[in-house]
Amino acid sequence: MEPTGMTRRDLLACAGATIALPSLVAEAAKETAHPEGAEEALARLKEGNRRFAQGNTVHAHQSADWRKHLVGGQKPFATILGCSDSRVPVELVFDQGFGDLFIARVAGNVITTDVVGSLEYAVAHLSTSLIVVLGHQGCGAVTAAVQALNGPTRELPGIKKLVDLIEPGIPEAQPGHTHEQRIDAAVEANVRFSLKQLAQQPDVNAIIAAKKVQLVGAVYELNTGNVRFLDD
Repeated sequence: MEPTGMTRRDLLACAGATIALPSLVAEAAKETAHPEGAEEALARLKEGNRRFAQGNTVHAHQSADWRKHLVGGQKPFATILGCSDSRVPVELVFDQGFGDLFIARVAGNVITTDVVGSLEYAVAHLSTSLIVVLGHQGCGAVTAAVQALNGPTRELPGIKKLVDLIEPGIPEAQPGHTHEQRIDAAVEANVRFSLKQLAQQPDVNAIIAAKKVQLVGAVYELNTGNVRFLDD
């Protein structure tokens, strides 16, 4: 006879949760160790995104106690240059919490003087060994740049300046490509363009040459939640 108020389905759900709990606790425990070096940092990001995309987030480093622990200073394990798009909250996408990531966000993840300064600060003063330039599917800033290449557009002056920064990295349209395919190609090209510009900064180039930091590009897929890292 089933306990009052509980169905067989409820019992099975409770059993499943009991089985899943140890693995979630183990995942959360792994998140407490600070990654050493770029490879470990990248692995942490990939694992966090895998959990996020599968709906198995552990929400580590989000408690009040951890927040208080960070009052005296920060030690993020990676730096992310992302887009301002509200659909791409970087900490959530990588299932990270307070103090884990140093993030600069600007529409189109473009390279500007203040962006470079922010990234240099993360490397020079916070010792992060990994910088990720994160673009995303359906980026509005990149789409505006593609449309501007097709002919004159009417944009506010600030938006026009932003578009001007993106246009040089947009590839020519490929025969047979749909509009969506062209935007996808432009998003990835824009990430690579930002990486190239960043690597050409003298101080950043010197840090890379000394193997103190690794630059990586990635694209977030809105429809799946997956972050696709660019191999090169």
